Amino acid sequence: MRQKLVAGNWKLNGSLAMTRELIGGILDGMGSSGGVEVAVCPPYVYLPLAHSLLENAAVRLGAQDVCDQDSGAFTGEVSAPMLREVGCHYVIVGHSERRNLYGESDELVARKFAAARRGGLVPILCVGELLEEREQGVTEQVVARQLDAVLDLEGIGAFGDAVVAYEPVWAIGTGKTATPEQAEAVHAFIRERLRAHDPAVAEGLRILYGGSVKGSNAAELFAQPNIDGGLIGGASLQAEEFLAICRAAG
Repeated sequence: MRQKLVAGNWKLNGSLAMTRELIGGILDGMGSSGGVEVAVCPPYVYLPLAHSLLENAAVRLGAQDVCDQDSGAFTGEVSAPMLREVGCHYVIVGHSERRNLYGESDELVARKFAAARRGGLVPILCVGELLEEREQGVTEQVVARQLDAVLDLEGIGAFGDAVVAYEPVWAIGTGKTATPEQAEAVHAFIRERLRAHDPAVAEGLRILYGGSVKGSNAAELFAQPNIDGGLIGGASLQAEEFLAICRAAG
């Protein structure tokens, strides 16, 4: 039985005050986690504060990105060992905003995935298609290409200590959400593609859905057999809404 995971991606939002308030609100409202694993991914500069606030709490800390290198002359970058040192457990790699706004290739994302694992972090690998790709009927080809870049570099065993998040780009921050059936179809495709390499790894892999998840639609999405939780954007910035999603996962 795969444990549900709900991870909040704060993106480029936050302040010292907001970090204290939001994490405080989440911790105050959590009560029993109901068997759901919860994580928050603030911007880099607030990770140390978040780590201190989460000490001894049942909430994991994650980062939003990582360098594909461990050290060296890479101005502005942050490495996996650095993130691990400030308390991170997870790191998001290949988010559609990194791929589409900043031009990250499938190969670079695969190297970041490898760097995360090398540095002791659990990568949350984001995959997903653009609106025009869905309209062209090539969703599976796009997702397969993104997965294969990691498989080619790291092999199927690397997915044994990783998470995949399916995020249809057309549903991120738009208010549009894939129907539970649309989301489930792609989640099932991801699992089947990996099952061809190793059935046990594929069965154990947690696959999250991301794309305008809210407290009002989370339960229906999470009830699908291959959806193991959510990577939450805007709704993770409001403690009550985020907690409602966590409860839906439970």
